[in-house]
Amino acid sequence: MKYVGKIIGYVFALVAILTLLVGCDSGAKNTLYMATKPMTEQYILGYMIQALIEQKTDLTVKITEGVGGGTSNIQPAMEKGEFDLYPEYTGTGWNAVLKKDGLYKESMFEQLQAGYAALGMTWAGMLGFNNTFGLAVTKEVAAKYGLQTYSDLAAVANQLTFGAEYDFFEREDGYNALRTTYALVFNKTMDLDIGLKYDAIRQRKIDVMNIFTTDGQLSVADVVVLGDDKGLYPSYVCGFVIRNAVLKAHPELQQIFDQMKGLISNAAMADMNYMVEVGGQEPKDVALKFLQAKGLLQ
Repeated sequence: MKYVGKIIGYVFALVAILTLLVGCDSGAKNTLYMATKPMTEQYILGYMIQALIEQKTDLTVKITEGVGGGTSNIQPAMEKGEFDLYPEYTGTGWNAVLKKDGLYKESMFEQLQAGYAALGMTWAGMLGFNNTFGLAVTKEVAAKYGLQTYSDLAAVANQLTFGAEYDFFEREDGYNALRTTYALVFNKTMDLDIGLKYDAIRQRKIDVMNIFTTDGQLSVADVVVLGDDKGLYPSYVCGFVIRNAVLKAHPELQQIFDQMKGLISNAAMADMNYMVEVGGQEPKDVALKFLQAKGLLQ
């Protein structure tokens, strides 16, 4: 009987261990691992997709926030299955992941998808905003000269002062590319710290400056963003890259990505960035308020 008791004890112990292991495996299968880059808007987007997935499915999303090196470290981890999804920009995917030469345009999206399919991944939930390079002028200057595009600016640039951070004057796709493509020759140029450009244009020390099209301060700046009418800069439309195996295992995610298509304009993203960077609000709070305002979150 003593041996029978031991055997029964071993059986119960084995069953307990197996139950624990199955439970852990089930938990792992129901958890998605997401990465974000070290940028304000990436933090906001991470909390958005996390909230929607956790509200509308039985899945849990764990975020590794602000991964250093961005795409260069997140993409290899995606390929190894260490991350399941993350917010990315089309132009970055084209050049940095697929290693394609030349400027990316949204007309090339099918080629981008095909390239990612070969890596076992898909672009989904294309949000609509395009975080690319741009030029902005004061509203006063835009009205005075009737400026709407870079080509318009070229005609009067010799009367204006242009300001940008040092790197912009050194980059291949920066100031020299502007001069080559649009024959832009300014009366004066100024090197500025990246954090001082908006102060400089408010104080009328400069008339024109380079920007990113979702800069937080754009939402309150007294400026007009000009149109890149010759297509100098690549497109960086934001969406989510997800591993195909995850999407196949959880097809319910597709409905969530569909709801996010075209959800965020440049102006809306700039406004949310401003709320965090200048207004001091938490990225998660900003994300949830936006979704609630859109009727997507309870």
